[in-house]
Amino acid sequence: MTIRHKLLTIATTAAFLVTGSLAANAEALKPYKDRLFRYKKVHETLYNGDFIVVEYSKQRDLRDRDEVDERRVYGNYVSYKPKRGRGSAELSANGRTVQYMGTGKWKGGAKAIVIYIHGQGGNRFQGMNDVSFGGNFNRIQNLMVRNGGAYLTVDIKNFDKRGTADVAALIEYQKQISPGAKVVVACGSMGGIICWNLVRNGNYSRLLSGIMLLGSPKDPNFLGSSALSRNVPIYMGQGTLDRVYNWEDQANFFKQIKSRAPNYPIKFTLFDTGTHGTPIRMTDWRLVLNWMLG
Repeated sequence: MTIRHKLLTIATTAAFLVTGSLAANAEALKPYKDRLFRYKKVHETLYNGDFIVVEYSKQRDLRDRDEVDERRVYGNYVSYKPKRGRGSAELSANGRTVQYMGTGKWKGGAKAIVIYIHGQGGNRFQGMNDVSFGGNFNRIQNLMVRNGGAYLTVDIKNFDKRGTADVAALIEYQKQISPGAKVVVACGSMGGIICWNLVRNGNYSRLLSGIMLLGSPKDPNFLGSSALSRNVPIYMGQGTLDRVYNWEDQANFFKQIKSRAPNYPIKFTLFDTGTHGTPIRMTDWRLVLNWMLG
């Protein structure tokens, strides 16, 4: 069965459109290298634009983009302006020490805050790597620095309640020093467990303006929780060739949410022929964040 036929099954009650996007009503973040990072082709648009299928070309989006495949992107994708304000810090919370890094207005006065949570085997340095993942981490750093925001990465030692509590403590601290800022937490791979835990906890979810799941697992417990009524925006990015988390399982989970709460603010981007790390490389940060923040 082709991907299109599988999509037809998933979208039995969806509305097909010819075109569509994640466009926001108001742009919180100004353009930055949009020509390089925007989606080159959208194959399908479902659920009135909430579910899109984006073309991923390994030749164009990896080999032609990276000077060294999956190691170093070509220099025109990168600006090192965020390095000027980049630093490391520690936060004592829950009887533990939380190590994190930041750039932009991460020491206070931020208009918006994005926190990246790595997956299993990662660390806080992953999301601060300027040249890996096609330069996409450098782009989010620049978007926040150039728009008066803050971008942080944090070490996660436990992908459970302890890790979730540590991230929540960091969010609460950032809200104290940037009281007017909206906070979005982006989670890569297994880090998605932290994102789902934050959304399902009423005390934590009130601090959030959105979560981004980049090749992350679903959370069946979400469907039966009160979080479904709190409307924290959710973005899910998935590759069709992801061997860790099956895209059909994730897409059907999106459908379940839409079935139970048709107006829930959730969007899904499926990268056709993309693998496990493709959503981290290819997700258009500005497009998603302008939807969540705007």
